[in-house]
Amino acid sequence: MNVADAEIKSLLETYKKISVYGLSNDPSKPSHYVPVYIRDKGWEVVGTYPKEHNVGGFAIYKSLKEIPKQDRKFIDVFRSSDKIPEVIDEILELGGTEVVWLQLGISHPEAEKKAEEAGIRVVSNRCLIIEHKKYF
Repeated sequence: MNVADAEIKSLLETYKKISVYGLSNDPSKPSHYVPVYIRDKGWEVVGTYPKEHNVGGFAIYKSLKEIPKQDRKFIDVFRSSDKIPEVIDEILELGGTEVVWLQLGISHPEAEKKAEEAGIRVVSNRCLIIEHKKYF
């Protein structure tokens, strides 16, 4: 993680559109209720999920490359830690991402370093709900 604790609030104030990588159709999962919370706090949220769904009323794309580039500046990732290298490779290949947020329990130091070396700000092992409640 290359974002200091003191910078988290600024990130949340700066970026008001978030793409959620792995936005679940199951309302009981964090990969669904965290995006709902963030949307309810004023952020625009779009997501990716391999299967079509319209749960929660989100715009859902089958892959990250289908999300318009301007909507991929801040990507909140809900994938297991072992999948993060391929997620980072995909993000780097597509370009345009400024922030990668790996949710609570998700980290991969080598992949994070690769993203950081490409100029992406990385937050890992943090929950957007918890961080939002700290500052707002």
